[in-house]
Amino acid sequence: MRAYLDFEKPVAELEARIDELRAAEVAKNGNPGEEIGRLEARASEALREVYAQLSPWQKMQVARHPQRPHCLDFVKGLIEDFTPLAGDRKFGEDEAIVCGLGRFRGEPICLIGQEKGSTTESRLRHNFGMARPEGYRKAARLMELADRFSLPVFAFIDTAGAFPGVDAEERGQAEAIARSTDACLALGAPNIALVIGEGGSGGAVALATANRTLMLEHAVYSVISPEGAASILWRDSARAEEAASSMRITAQDLLRLGVIDAIVPEPLGGAHRDPQAAVLAAGEALAVQLGNLSGRDAAAIRAERADKFLSIGRRL
Repeated sequence: MRAYLDFEKPVAELEARIDELRAAEVAKNGNPGEEIGRLEARASEALREVYAQLSPWQKMQVARHPQRPHCLDFVKGLIEDFTPLAGDRKFGEDEAIVCGLGRFRGEPICLIGQEKGSTTESRLRHNFGMARPEGYRKAARLMELADRFSLPVFAFIDTAGAFPGVDAEERGQAEAIARSTDACLALGAPNIALVIGEGGSGGAVALATANRTLMLEHAVYSVISPEGAASILWRDSARAEEAASSMRITAQDLLRLGVIDAIVPEPLGGAHRDPQAAVLAAGEALAVQLGNLSGRDAAAIRAERADKFLSIGRRL
């Protein structure tokens, strides 16, 4: 069953009517009538109008949609022979971050991604995509492995932020994030980050310090959530929509600012309406960027990545 967001109400009403008519028509004569075709055209146009003028806060809602494809959906759709690797070799395993080796269109790659989960059980197991220190240390371990064998690294970003619990702080959350960011910068192989949903704070940057940073069309990327910003600025998280409007969290804003390198188009109505199409579009974008980075030596890869982030600091 499709879950609708508040601002999708006009579309929801039309599609509910379509479902009613389709059930009635099929029950009566075995095929849908012309009225259904007209309503489907109206629903598509309404959807196009709604998504053509989304506010930053509405994009945040789309990025958090429960039916949006997650990291493991992209792994399943894009990566062949995926072999997961677990543990940070220091404390334990953190399933909020998925790591492993596989092949992308025949080429061996290293994959790191944040997984939120899609059911109650899996969300708890993956801690809603909020990693603890062992998750970031596992990611750093995988990047060191990729560097040793000159494997390109794909990072799928989807997190509200690193886990802020006491246990995470006791085990050195800030240090682990810094080590992961440093491992990104030290890579002699190309790395490409794709923000598929939320890119929240240092928890995202720890994996997204890449040669190329891409975002899905309705993804968001920010130093803090709008709710967190509103709580700090006005002591009122209810003003999150107001905060989102001034934070420049959308892919379109960040491309203009030079923080990201490209936007991956989503199906009409967002990736949650057609996850397979969203995964395929991401695959095409990753292939283009990987092709552009292939053939460069390790020193050039590192220098380009460092210059990219230094130039962001100078420009902003």
